[in-house]
Order: sequence, then structure tokens, then C-alpha cells
Amino acid sequence: MQTTNNIMKQRIFLLLFAAFQLAATTARADEGMWLLHMLQRINEAEMQQMGLNLSAEDIYSLNQACLKDAVITLNGGSCTAEIISDQGLVLTNHHCAYGAIQGFSTVEDDILTNGFWAMSLDEEKPIPDFSVTFLQRIEDVTERVLADVTSDMDDSDREAAIQAVISQIEEEEKGISPDFRPQIKSFYHGNEFYLFVYRDYTDIRLVGNPPESIGKFGGDTDNWMWPRHTGDFSLLRIYSDADGNPADFSEDNKPYTPKRHLKVSLEGVENGDFTMIMGYPGSTDRFLSSHGVQQALDLYNPSVVEVRDLKLKTMKSHMDVDPAVRIQYAAKYAQTANYWKYYIGQSKGLKALDVYGKKKALEDEFSAWMGSSADRKKEYGAALGMLKTYYENTNATVKGQVYSLEAGLIGCDLMLFAFRVGMGAQGLFSEDADRAAAAAASLRGRAEGFFKDYDQETDRDLFVQLMTKYMQDIAPDQQPAYFETVRSKYKGDFARYADKMYPKSFLTDPERFEAFVADPDQKALDKDLAVAAAMSLIETYRGYFASPEQGKFDKGYRLLTAGLRAMNPDKKWYPDANSTMRLSYGTVGDYDPADAVHYDFVTTSDGILQKKDNSNPEFVVDGTLETLLRKRDFGRYADDEGDLVLCFISNNDITGGNSGSPVLNGNGDLIGLAFDGNWEAMSGDIAFEPELQRTISVDIRYVMWVIDKMAGAQNLIDEIDFVTASKEAAKELPKDMAQPVEDMEGGR
Repeated sequence: MQTTNNIMKQRIFLLLFAAFQLAATTARADEGMWLLHMLQRINEAEMQQMGLNLSAEDIYSLNQACLKDAVITLNGGSCTAEIISDQGLVLTNHHCAYGAIQGFSTVEDDILTNGFWAMSLDEEKPIPDFSVTFLQRIEDVTERVLADVTSDMDDSDREAAIQAVISQIEEEEKGISPDFRPQIKSFYHGNEFYLFVYRDYTDIRLVGNPPESIGKFGGDTDNWMWPRHTGDFSLLRIYSDADGNPADFSEDNKPYTPKRHLKVSLEGVENGDFTMIMGYPGSTDRFLSSHGVQQALDLYNPSVVEVRDLKLKTMKSHMDVDPAVRIQYAAKYAQTANYWKYYIGQSKGLKALDVYGKKKALEDEFSAWMGSSADRKKEYGAALGMLKTYYENTNATVKGQVYSLEAGLIGCDLMLFAFRVGMGAQGLFSEDADRAAAAAASLRGRAEGFFKDYDQETDRDLFVQLMTKYMQDIAPDQQPAYFETVRSKYKGDFARYADKMYPKSFLTDPERFEAFVADPDQKALDKDLAVAAAMSLIETYRGYFASPEQGKFDKGYRLLTAGLRAMNPDKKWYPDANSTMRLSYGTVGDYDPADAVHYDFVTTSDGILQKKDNSNPEFVVDGTLETLLRKRDFGRYADDEGDLVLCFISNNDITGGNSGSPVLNGNGDLIGLAFDGNWEAMSGDIAFEPELQRTISVDIRYVMWVIDKMAGAQNLIDEIDFVTASKEAAKELPKDMAQPVEDMEGGR
């Protein structure tokens, strides 16, 4: 017979063991942005162990409607969105639709500041030059793409052989399905290739957006930060022809009926809950070498920050004195500020987490592994040396590369517009009438967008400030050729160059531009100072990537990636992000960012009232919002304590392009909307940090509360499918039956 003491010891042991097991299954940060067709083979079992109640086939299937059919990308990869009704209603971030919202805003009708809600289909606003894309299928074509590649090929011949096969496959796919768009992309840095088949829809309309004081609450101060209190969401709608096919805008088009739409769960989140995020992450560099990390820290990141800092200050000086300019440049300013702050944070994170040291240790391990085998050394031995040489040889030019883009091509609007016109105008001179007409239509479309948000005084100031800095900071042998013209004819003064360029260029006046398109003149194109400057800038920029050094980088990266995978064959390797659909999975979780600092996993509406500062444009609280929050009329959107949860964090692996991605629970129901990462893990694109990395998401209950209670848009609420909360159902069970249900949900 066991003593009471022994029984207690056993119970304590079992409790500790259970706690350990729970931590092992639910508290783990799960690194990886996984391709959907890999899930069944690599991830399904682990995901189900963590809380997924679906199969991999429910997420990605060629034979039935699945979750991937409800997830779309915006404008070729800028953001992600999801369909939340059977009438093509789309939910994405406020900042993803920011340009469209700004485009509809005027001083007289400023929907950016005041918000907008369509109370009927007729009130929805068609968005110019906006598209959404559906993924149809994924196919591994690696074997076919590399069929003609041999180990003794030089890099140029290898690339030519690969591109020839890629073009052939894509043309075959176009012949099979002309309405679909095939695209083959490289993975694992040239070691594998996958075909993606897409379908694009272009009649997209703005349905609703909260006031900027909700959608962008906290502004640049809170950007990339936790705790967060931002209602970062907006609503769009997809339209199609009567048969559900893509169609240009028409009054006759109908709301699109999707294969699948997401259901909305009001269950909320708890610490340790399983989460998965589907979306289109843009770019990561998880295989980056230690040399790449060092160059980013020393040269690349500081250069981007320096140029963008000047750009932001210049824009703001004009936005602060003119309300019209504030609206015109709102989206441009936000886009510039976003990655200005990102690179500041990334450098800080890389240093704090010693990412260079960790990369160097891995490379030392890799070198030792190679050195133990002649075959390995023959196959992968050149990798690290090639990368080292590349970075040594480009350290002197990386700042010039950054400036050619950041201060040059995208520094002011006129330069980017001039580059696009300089390239596109060649079609105007074609003897093929259809090609000439298409070129004219394309240029007119670009001009419409350019002139709408163009303020000549602001743009001129940006040009002068940024080009002057470019000339001062970059060595003469790396400067664009037109800088010599500025020196010789304008005494090195970009203000004098601008004084002639802006009044006389046909690109700065709508009437002169239309006259050129209607009657194109090659001589006028060649002599235009804006076109000359822009074409000189693009020549300089392209030169950095046309050098032999780029080939060393590409080959070294490819060999290192292949070698690391060969060294650890049992590791689950995921490819770097490249704007293709991915899934990441993890858990809701708090974290400790620093000594004696703890961050909870949710924020509530109390935080808005605590941060309120109507003297600061970033923390203005809308009057209607404040009244509703103080009344605490949260209805069915409240949590168990009666609070309105605004945002939550999880350890999902995401990056830029994931903005707007759906955050799903184990049933595949929508619980949130991803919109940011956290400041302490800004190095995440290069190295995932499991203890610190967090995805910041707006809670779907806050989204629905704003639409319902603040906007009063019952028409939108009525078309959304809300699912019965499983946790609420558990509470209604007899007491002796409720516990097993909770155990099945993770033992909380």
C-alpha cells in the first residue's frame, strides 16, 4: 500500500511531466514559411498534434475547394487578403488599401481621415489599377527545368538552359488554360523550381475603411511595436462577369462567388492556442552568410535609413503646410517610413542577437563537414569563398547601389515616372498599330496616377535634396552619367537643373504629356531632361547587377544552400519567401522582451484610452469611438471578462507581404488579421528568433465590432458567416463533461 507521501510525489511527477509535454507541443515557436503542397509530407502530423483539426487536403487540394481558395494576394504580391463571404467580400489591412483610400480622398471628402462605409453595392468605389490573384495549383518542375543542366556548365550557360525550359513550360501552360497565368519560380536559391498557376481579377471595389485614427492608430511611433492598439483593416469586394470570370470594370459585373470563403469565429484567443497564417510573404534571407550580415550592418541598412530619413523630412515639410499635399503624399510617406524604421530595427536586432556570430558558427560547422569528405569539398567547397569574395568586392559599391535606387529612381515621383515613360514610349513608334495603341493606353494610365498625386513644388524639393546628397556622398566613378551634365552646364547645382527640367519637361504637365502621346517625337523624348536623368539612373542601377560579381553571389548562395541541406538531411527545410503562398503555424503567446519586462498576449480597448493624445496626430481618438468605448457596449464581441480585445500576438513566422493574412484557428476559422512584426525580432528576415519573434494581429472581434457598432454597417455583418464558438459550447456542458473538452483543446 502506497503512503500518502508517495502518492503525492507521483501526482507531482505526473503534473510536471504533463506540463513538460504541454510546453513541448504548444509553447514551441515554429519557424518556417511552408509551401502548401509540402504540408501533407512534412507538417500535417505536427500541426494536428499542436491543435489543427483539419487535414492537409482541407488546406490545399487539387480536387476540392479548400482554404487556399479563400486567400488571395493583392497587386501582384504587395499584401495578402481573404474572402469572408459568398459575395466576394474581401478583408485586408488598412495599410494594404491605404493607396486606394488615399486616392478617393479629397480635402472636401477626406475618407482617409473620416472613414468610409458602403451601405449598398451601389456605393462601393471601383479602384483603378488594382487586382487580386487566386492560386490555382502548384507543381514541382525541378527535374524538367534542370534536365539539360550539367555540373561543368558555366553560370551563364546554366541560366540560359534553365530559362529556355521555363519559357517552354509557361507557354505550354498558357496554351492549356489561356485564362490562367503560369509562373515558374526558383526555390532554395536555384536548386528547385515550382510552377504556380494563377488567376487574376481586376474589378475590385472599396467597400469600407475605418477612420485613419483607428486604421493607423499609433502611426510611425507604434509601427513594429508591441503592445499595439491598431484597427488595421479595410474591406474590398471582387467583381466578375455573370459567369464568375475575370472582367474589366463594368456596371454589369456581379459580386464574385468564391469557391471557398472563411467563416468568422468570435471565440477569441488564449495563451497557447494553435494558430496558422496563410499568405504571400515577400522576401527572406534565412540562408544569408555571415559576410552578408556584416555588409547589411555596416553599409546597406545605414544607407537606406540615411536616404529615407532625408526623404521623410522633405515630404513632411510640405505636408504640414498644405492639406492637399498631406492627402496626396500620405501613402508615399507611409511606405517610405515603414522600411525606414524596419532597417533601423533590423540592425539593432542583428547586433543584439549576435546573428553574425551564429552565422559564422554555422559556417565553421559547414567547413568542417566539407573537409571530412573529398566529394563534399568538390561539390560545395567553393561556396563560402565565392560569397566572401563577392562581399569584399561589393563593399565599396553597395552604398552607390542603394543611392541609385533610393535617392535616384524612387527618390522623387518624376524620376520613376520618367523611367517608365522612357521605356514604354518605344512602343509608340511601332509600325504595328495595335502595339502603338496599347503603348499609348498604358502611358495614359500611368500618367493619370502620376498627376493625381503629384505636387510639383514637393517633387522638385525632393529631387534637389536627394540628388544633391547623392552627388555629395557617392564617389564620382559610381555616379550616373548625367551628373557630369549637371557639373558642366549647371555648376553642380541640382536646383538650377530642376529650374529648367520641371517647367520644360513634357512629363510635368498633363497637356504637354498628352500632346506627346498623341504625336510622339523621338527627338523630344531624347532631349527631355527628366527622361535623360531617369535613363541615366536606371543604367547605373542595372550596372551593379550586371557585373561578374553578381554571378559569384548567385552561385555561392546556391551551393551554400544545397550544402547546408545536405549536411542536415533530417532537418525540415523550408525555402526562403519569394511572394508565393505559404503557411506558417505556431501558438498565441506572451513574451519577455527584456529584463524585468513582460508583455501579455493581448491588448484591450483600455489601451486606446490610455494612449489618447489629441494633440498628437498619431494618437487622436475618434469622438464616436471614444464614446462607444467608454460605454463598454461590446456585445457578443467582448471576451469572458467583458473587455474588447484589440490585438494579439503569436509566434507565427511571417514577413512583408503577409500583411492582411488571415490568422486561423485549428478549425480553419478566422480569428485575426496579421499586420506587423515586433521590434525585438526585426532581424527575423535573416534569422528566426523563437524566444522573441512575434506576429502582431488585429483581433477579428475588434474588426467586427467596428463594422457593427461604430459603422452601423449591418448589411456587411449580415453577409458574414459567424461560427458557433466551441469554447462556449463546452461551458454549457455538465460540469463533469466540460473538463475533457478543455483537455482536448490543449489543457488550458
